Amino acid sequence: MRNNHEIDYKIYGEELQFVEIELDPNESAIAESGAFMMMDNGIEMQTMFGDGSQQQDNSLLGKLFSAGKRLLVGESLFMTAFTNTSAGKKRVSFAAPYTGKIIAFDLQQLGGKVIAQKDAFLCAAKGVSIGIEFQKKLGTGIFGGEGFIMEKLEGDGLAFAHAGGYVIERELQAGEILKVDTGCVVAYTPSVDFDVEFISGIKNWMFGGEGLFFAILKGPGKVWLQSLPISRLAGRIMQYSTTTRKEEGSILGGLGNLLDGRE
Repeated sequence: MRNNHEIDYKIYGEELQFVEIELDPNESAIAESGAFMMMDNGIEMQTMFGDGSQQQDNSLLGKLFSAGKRLLVGESLFMTAFTNTSAGKKRVSFAAPYTGKIIAFDLQQLGGKVIAQKDAFLCAAKGVSIGIEFQKKLGTGIFGGEGFIMEKLEGDGLAFAHAGGYVIERELQAGEILKVDTGCVVAYTPSVDFDVEFISGIKNWMFGGEGLFFAILKGPGKVWLQSLPISRLAGRIMQYSTTTRKEEGSILGGLGNLLDGRE
């Protein structure tokens, strides 16, 4: 039996997805502000500090502290609860912020906790706690790509995160090591050891274009990886918007833009 609300869900779409959550009477889902897409009549919205979980201190100071911690992982100060106040089943949907995949975490099946990159959380069943997780190793926090502070999702309900591009889930055996681009790590279970490793060879890090560090994931446990970190996508967009492509040269110029539809 779950302590968190037991919700049903369905994920729609391929590249730009949304998740539809079905709520029984008096059941609730919580979401970040800006994630809401649509809902049936009979669902009420309530804005609140923090996540409304049982782990949260319900005093005013406790709520402010809980909400303030969320600013450290890039989340908003407020969350919204969507509660079915009618007598029948109702549905509410939440949309992904950019192209990629929505991941469903059943925390009951994952030992009650998942550690995720900041900004990954989308929505969850009422009762799931959304907090912060500090990297235990200083080197990981300084050079880990996603920073010293990550997000932790705790409870025994369903939680949903969003990642860029294609998402793959890997089950690491005890002692098994996976080297990953630091920005491609979406989430992992607490049993996984997360560290960073300097890329050896001066030519590799000067001319390889892959950054200075690997993320080292050591099993046992589950990890979720993304093929397109939002930072990489944003960097590529900035590159194309602020520079002239070399292949166009001075001869093609604006003609090259016309030929490939850029103007």
